[in-house]
Parts: sequence; structure tokens; C-alpha cells
Amino acid sequence: MLFLPLLTAAQSKLPKTPVRDVTEDYFGVKVVDPYRWLENTSDPEVVAWMKAQNDYARSVLARIPGRDELLARITSLDNAGSTISGVQVWGGHYFYFKTEPGSDNRKLFVRDSLTAPERLLVDPEKMTTAEGVHYSIDYFQPSIDGTFVAYGISPGGSEESILHVLESATGKVLSDSIDRAEFASPAWLPDSKTFFYTRAQKLGPDAPPTAKYQKLKVYRHTLGSDPETEPLVFGYEANSNVKVDENDFTVIAYSPGAPKYLIGLVIHGVKREIDIYTVPFDGNPSANTVWKKVADQSDEVTGFDVHADQIYLLSHKGASRFKVLRLSLGAPDLAHAQVVVPASEVVVTGISAAEDALYIQDLDGGIGRLRRLPYAGASVQPVKLPFDGAIQSLVTSPTTAGAWLELTSWTKSPLWYALDSQTAKLTDTALVPPSPVDFSQIESEEVKCKSADGTMVPLSIIHKRGMALDGSHPTWLSGYGAYGITYDPSFQPTWLAFLEKGGIYAVAHVRGGGEYGEDWHQSGQKLTKQHTIDDFLAGAEYLVEHKYTSAAHLAGEGTSAGGITIGGAITQRPDLFGAALIRVGDSDSLRSETMASGPANIPEFGTVKDADGFKALFAMDAYQHVKTDARYPAVLLSTGVNDPRVAPWQAAKMTARLQASTSSDKPILLRVDYDAGHGIGSTKSQRDSERADDVAFLLWQLGVSGYAPSPGAK
Repeated sequence: MLFLPLLTAAQSKLPKTPVRDVTEDYFGVKVVDPYRWLENTSDPEVVAWMKAQNDYARSVLARIPGRDELLARITSLDNAGSTISGVQVWGGHYFYFKTEPGSDNRKLFVRDSLTAPERLLVDPEKMTTAEGVHYSIDYFQPSIDGTFVAYGISPGGSEESILHVLESATGKVLSDSIDRAEFASPAWLPDSKTFFYTRAQKLGPDAPPTAKYQKLKVYRHTLGSDPETEPLVFGYEANSNVKVDENDFTVIAYSPGAPKYLIGLVIHGVKREIDIYTVPFDGNPSANTVWKKVADQSDEVTGFDVHADQIYLLSHKGASRFKVLRLSLGAPDLAHAQVVVPASEVVVTGISAAEDALYIQDLDGGIGRLRRLPYAGASVQPVKLPFDGAIQSLVTSPTTAGAWLELTSWTKSPLWYALDSQTAKLTDTALVPPSPVDFSQIESEEVKCKSADGTMVPLSIIHKRGMALDGSHPTWLSGYGAYGITYDPSFQPTWLAFLEKGGIYAVAHVRGGGEYGEDWHQSGQKLTKQHTIDDFLAGAEYLVEHKYTSAAHLAGEGTSAGGITIGGAITQRPDLFGAALIRVGDSDSLRSETMASGPANIPEFGTVKDADGFKALFAMDAYQHVKTDARYPAVLLSTGVNDPRVAPWQAAKMTARLQASTSSDKPILLRVDYDAGHGIGSTKSQRDSERADDVAFLLWQLGVSGYAPSPGAK
């Protein structure tokens, strides 16, 4: 094999990985964990092991011929144009994140109108720690009149936000500083001096990781006040008539579109179904406030918005593809709610209230659609969009008529449109120009493949026009499949670095996602999680059978919860893949409950504390299904040491077990970023470097000419 000399040159750098078996009994099933010791990521031995693994991986990746040229190309593509995201409109001002050519991180800007010049409000590139760790903006929320902006900043991709406040007219940062504000969800009140926010508990030095996001509480902050003395208004142990578990997330919401009411939310970790409460507007609710329940988990409500004295609910109860209900905030009676948007063949993915109407976002066979429901009693009206693609963002303001949409597709760069409520016409806002990156020679196909149980699974395939189907093309198959999240079309300029090399990028829209509603989600969850893996494998087999590629030229990839998908695919069918990427992936599901994010994820994946939960988690645990002497494909695993969502030990343990078990001569590499977390908050240069490593690794392992080291390479 041509890659053997390169591996041999770096082989001495691989650390020894002792086996220290820990055996546990789950409902009569004995499970052996040989690398449990790697979970203690603060132990000097583990720190040294991970550093040695990363040094080894980086040395191998750096020696791949053409890797530096790929990085230069990816950097050029990523800096070709600007991106705009997170648009909000308050007080007539437009606030948004923007990443510009040459900048390395997104910044917060404001315009006083669409045609006014933009002003920079927050530039995280000017902030670093004493150790050189970068900062990123996690979120922002302007006040109702746009005078102030609350925003969260965190170091090293950790998402451990500290909340600050600035004046939007001057950019002056006020003295307010609130830590433990990762889930702050600021809700400004009409006085523009006060907001509700959610804060995590203060932990002692011996607190377990699982305590990090437990017992969240909502406080009221007045500008200039001390957050340590502010009143508790909602959340864990705050109100006797609101049931809140220690693993629940709690939020208070306020909208000037319904100024007489407050909304209280109890969110059960990652579970989509929420509890909703309401109370007449009170700037200072307390433990004595009597909240009225609007809906709880049993009502299967996953979203809401408000207007005047009415609340609109998005529910899948008896409607897998969702329906929209309307009821009174003053006297909520869900049993007698009016169905204003009945269930149909399209999936209703979101609702958003403007001054003039409720806007309804749909997914119709993979295509984004938009409808408008006027408050004045008219029927639901379709809105004609300029092209078939994805609605990447739908934005409304409760004090402004119309809406703003970000539209894109696999081959069209995103543009922001404004919808005129009177004419129902969309016009380009010119917030961001079209990307200069040329995808005119790239096309996309939408097909379906048959899964193991006969279910037809959507598969998106993106490649160069006129490509011959001869089984020779390096192919990158991605899949996710969790939380009911849809994998919508998106335009990624840096993909061109892979596509122009003759590569194919494909997405399997597997069960566990939300492409066909809640039934699709629940068919890839807990005891049905095998469907997610089967669907991904079906996508792989389709690409091989239809001669897009061959097993030797096919790579699979899964990120985060998608680690279950790709981990299951390569442990069940290692013969079907030439390579794999496991990016910040959940690989050891049986132990995921012990992570900081573990309790919140129980609704989606289950718990080892009951028999069915253990059965489901053990079945989806890729780490526990790695077999000795199996011929595994080449695998590049990646993690960030500050990851709050999937602990770095997940990648470490999977790496150790694959390295010890594989009988193939293909590399198993662990790439660690010491200034990153889950990827959220990573800089542009960090993402470009990782993309270059991923692409170079796959081109090498999938046999593309020019990317394998020559014999005798050092």
C-alpha cells in the first residue's frame, strides 16, 4: 500500500494505550469497557495520551501530498464572499452576524435601515485570553426599541457564555457582566432597562459533570444591578404551581406583539415537546405568581408564537406532519383550540408571528415552502418563492409587517429577501451579495434508496455536471438523524475543493431526522435507532450500485449525534467504506449519560437506568461493537478539548479501540483542537484547517492520484 511509508515514519509517535477493563452488569448483561480510564480527561496520563495522539495525527496529515494546496484553495473559497446570519429586526434596526472576506470570526453589526450603512458593534477578533485563546459571540438579543443589545461571549469554542450589554447607537459596552449564561435567552421588557434571563447554578469543585446544566433558573436583570442579588422569577424550585425537574431548561419570553402577557417555558432537555405557561404581564413575577398552563408534554407542542391575546401552537398530536392551533392567552383551553392550519402532506417546520400575519414554514418533499395566515380572518395563503430550495432562515418582527427570508440550495448561494405584506412579493435586501464562487458546473440530484425494511429514504447527490457513472469517483456520504432535525440543502463554497477533484458529496436523509415529520423522527430514536444506521447504509449501497462510486472510493461521515450513524455503519459494514470521518461524534452511547450534556439527551436516546433504555443504548453504541481483527476502513476522528456537548473522551475511547482492533493497514487518527469545542464558535481558519485535513485524508484514502505519498516518503 502506498500509504504505509508515511504511517511508518510517524508510527513511533503513537502512544501505548493500556487496557484496564471495567466490567459492569446491566440487567444481567455484563459489559466490558477496556478504556474507561480515558474518560478522566484531566488526568495527566490522559492529557499526555491525547497530545501524543494529536501530534501523531497532525504529522501524518501534514505529510499528505497536496494538503497545503488544498488548504490554500479552501481558504480562498471561504474568503471569496461575505455571509450573513442571525438577522433580527427591532425598533426599525437590523442586527446580524457577518463574516467578511479576510476576517476570521463572525462579528455583530447593525443598520438603522436596510439602505443605511452598517456599523460594527462587537468584534471578537480583538479579544483573546492571556494564553491566546480566541473568543466568539454565542448569541445576541436587542431590546425592543433596539437601544441596547445583550450578547454572550465565550472563549475557545466552549460556549460558556458571559452575558454583556452594549448601547447600539455608540457601541459602548456597559458594566453589566453575568457569567453562567450559556442558555441566557434574554427577554427584554418594554422599558428597555430590564430583561429576564436564564442562569446555570454555581458549581463546587467536586460537582459531577452532569450537574453543569441542571437546576437552571430565570432571573430578572435591571441594567447596572448586581446579578448575585437579582430576584428569582421562574425555573427550578421557583414556583410551586409549575413543575420543573432538575434536568429541565426554563425560559421566560415576552413579545410586544402580545404586550399583556408573559410566557413561561419548561423545556425537557432535547425533547421537542415543551410545557407552556402564561400569566398577565408582570415585570416582577415571583414565587407567588400563579401561572396558567397552556400545554404540557402530552399535548405534543413543539413551537409557539403570540399575537394580541392569542397564542399559536405547533403540534404533532394526531398529526405527524404537524398542525397549527390557536387559543386565547387570557383563558387557555387547549381542548377547544381552533385548528387554523390543519395537517397535510407537507411538514410544518416552524411558525413566526409578524405584525400582520402568522408566517408558516413548510417542508414539501425536501423543498422549502412558505404560507401566510392573516390575523384578519382570511384563509392561509401560499407565498411564491423565487426558486425551489431551502428556507435557511425565516425572520419576523412582532411590530413590523412582512417577513425576511434567507433562501439557498445546494448550488445557489444564500440571499436575504424581504416579503412585502401588501403585495406578497419578495425583493432582495442586498444584505449580502451572491457568492462569487462559481457552482455553475455543479448539479444536484434528489433520489430515494430502499432501506432494510423497505422504507424509501431521500438521498441528495451533488457533483460536477456530466460526470460519468463508472464507479471511480471519491464520494463523501454524510448523515445525521437525531432530534427531528432536517438536513436541508445549504451552499458551502469550500465544498468546491472536493467537488472539483471529481468528488461527489451526498446526504442521506435518514430516520431520526424530521424530513417527513414526527413519525420519521421517532422511527430513528431509542429502540428504533437501527433504522438510522440502516438508512445510511442504504444510501451507501445506492451510490455503489448506481456506479457513482465503489466501496473502495466511498467515505462516510457523521458529526455529533451523527457519530452514532457513522459508527454503526462502519462497525456493521466495514467492507462498504474506504474511509470514515467521525467529527465530535457520539461513539460510546452507553456512557453518554455521564457527560455534562447527558441528562438533557435522555429523552432522545434513553437511559441505562431502565431495561429498554440500556438495550437501545447498547445497540447504538459503536465503541462496544468494535470487533477484534475486523478490517476497518481508515478513520479520522476529531474533537475539541472544550466541547460541552460531546465530551472529548468519546473520540479518545473510540480511537483507542479501533487502533487496537483493526486488522487492516489503514490509519486510525485522532485530531484534537485545543482552542475549540463542538465546532460552534470555531474561527474560519480553524474550520478551514479541519476541512483541508478531512479532504486531504479522504482523497488519499479513496485513491485519488497525487494524494498518496510516494514509496519511501519520510
